[in-house]
Amino acid sequence: METVLLKYQEDIAILRLNNGATNAISPQLVNDLGAALSECRNACRGLILTGGPKFFSIGFDLPTLLPLDRNAIADFYQRFNQAALDLFTLSVPTVCAISGHAIAGGTILALTCDYRFAALAKNLLGLNEIRLGVPAPHLADLMLRLVVAERAATEIVYRGEFVTAADAGQIGLVDEICTPDTVEERALEKVIELAALPASAFAQIKDSRVAPVVSEFKAKHAAKTNAFLNCWFTPAVRDLLAGAAKKF
Repeated sequence: METVLLKYQEDIAILRLNNGATNAISPQLVNDLGAALSECRNACRGLILTGGPKFFSIGFDLPTLLPLDRNAIADFYQRFNQAALDLFTLSVPTVCAISGHAIAGGTILALTCDYRFAALAKNLLGLNEIRLGVPAPHLADLMLRLVVAERAATEIVYRGEFVTAADAGQIGLVDEICTPDTVEERALEKVIELAALPASAFAQIKDSRVAPVVSEFKAKHAAKTNAFLNCWFTPAVRDLLAGAAKKF
């Protein structure tokens, strides 16, 4: 099964996470996301990232990942960060259409886009890594601080609590609140609007905006990855992750 579906509406790419009801981020989903991005990178004027009606994504596929050894987790984590970085640095306008919950890794994927449109429902967003004993991934922290105010970003990563789509809109984590049946339509309208602007100028402006994040991420990626892995394989953290895996 393809865990990421790619289709086009004229020259707008639509990437849809398609890994069951929860869209858990598995090694296969990361592979499929990377392949879809490689295919559409030079073939689209804009991109929409979306998921399912219940979950945009529940985050890392803990039941699949927990049995893996350190080398395998390191490989997964590296490829996830690379896919997120590829989305974040895509030179065309991108909008994330969030119809369901965007949990942990789901919020990270949403942060890679230029805009986030969410359905006004009981959907939750947030980075709860601290509650599982691991740090919020370095790239996620950097992207978050680009999107929301510093104090709001601190609260999100320190407390690890989820917020509703409406509350996410209040702090700028979500740019527009839509009805569930219009969120993807509004995302498409926004991408089309931005794609009508001069493409070269847009690409240069976007590059200037993302460059500080990319530079900081690359400078510290190896050390931050090692720290994340050290936490992941701590016995107490393994217990917390195992408990969270039972909810999948």
